[in-house]
Amino acid sequence: MNGIRILLVDDHPVVRAGLRAMLTEFEGIAVAAEAADGDAALEELKRLQILGDRVDVVLMDLQMGAGMDGVTATAQIRLLDDPPPVLILTTYDTDADILAAVEAGASGYMLKDAPPEQIRQAVLAAASGQTALAPRVAALLMGRISNPATALTPREVQLLELLATGLSNRAIAKQVFISEATVKTHLVHIYGKLGVDNRTAAIAAATQRRIIRSPGQQA
Repeated sequence: MNGIRILLVDDHPVVRAGLRAMLTEFEGIAVAAEAADGDAALEELKRLQILGDRVDVVLMDLQMGAGMDGVTATAQIRLLDDPPPVLILTTYDTDADILAAVEAGASGYMLKDAPPEQIRQAVLAAASGQTALAPRVAALLMGRISNPATALTPREVQLLELLATGLSNRAIAKQVFISEATVKTHLVHIYGKLGVDNRTAAIAAATQRRIIRSPGQQA
């Protein structure tokens, strides 16, 4: 597919400059615009739409400082009329990040340390309406399909993330709008799947298995 136009979304100017330089070396790919966070990305899409200028792929980072994060922005973009596909390009490869992006409607998920050719192929795939996944991401999703009984559900992964922030069961229940008893039930299931018997061990196991980010990386 020729003439693919990209909206590049990343909060680091140096990273955007590097990605722009890499992308413009690929024949038939051009950077139409840049944005530093999700809010700015939505504004850019609206501006380009008014100008009649298309965007074929949004290349989206996940964590963008105090601005709208990539998952929220992806979900907002998917609500637009005739939205472009969103290809996540990030440093994070935890289950929590991947599942959140997929649930938000991302068309693909790649890591920033991927070889340039893999990123090029991912852009081409996304622009063609196909799914583009890094090998680790594809393995995770296939594992969830082949072993659904032992895979943590998106809700369980979400609760693990909240556990890692140090919230109590009551505070978690309030944040996700469920009862404290339901939180405790989820924790029983989480402990069973991880083979642990307390929240400290659950957080350690989940971090080691890259289900969630380490506490120091939590947004």
